[in-house]
Amino acid sequence: MGISALYGFFAGVYHWFPKMFGRMMNKNLGYVHFWVTAVCAYGVFFPMHFIGMAGLPRRYYTNSAFPLFDELADVNVLITIFAIVGAAFQIVFFWNFFYSMFYGKKATQNPWRSNTLEWTTPVEHIHGNWPGEIPEVHRWPYDYSKPGHDEDFVSQITPMKEGEEQLHH
Repeated sequence: MGISALYGFFAGVYHWFPKMFGRMMNKNLGYVHFWVTAVCAYGVFFPMHFIGMAGLPRRYYTNSAFPLFDELADVNVLITIFAIVGAAFQIVFFWNFFYSMFYGKKATQNPWRSNTLEWTTPVEHIHGNWPGEIPEVHRWPYDYSKPGHDEDFVSQITPMKEGEEQLHH
């Protein structure tokens, strides 16, 4: 369950990074970070299920008092290797984060082509969200693939066309 919280943390950082710093994180390093983290997480936790089903007690400093479990020692070594590699590869995330802060590709105002209002704010450090008037919302935040539009992306602040119906979710 702990890795789920980390995945949520990483997803939030990758998603909001352009809004925080006005730059994009390196996509290829993001893929490397994700896949190595995912494989190592499974490499740590999946074998634990089998040694647990084999009856190995948890939270013991050593299992040398239980000769029955001697053949499972190699599985614990494998789990440790996956844990060390997974932990070491978090350096890729930190490198990507700090390097991209200063040298990342400049982000557009809405790099994810999201319909929602928060992506209409400028990437500036100002008091409040928008300089001047607050934008007027004309649509639901998730009007994607709306019939009558040429593209999937229609921002919330785009006024409705003549005869266009509001989709209700």
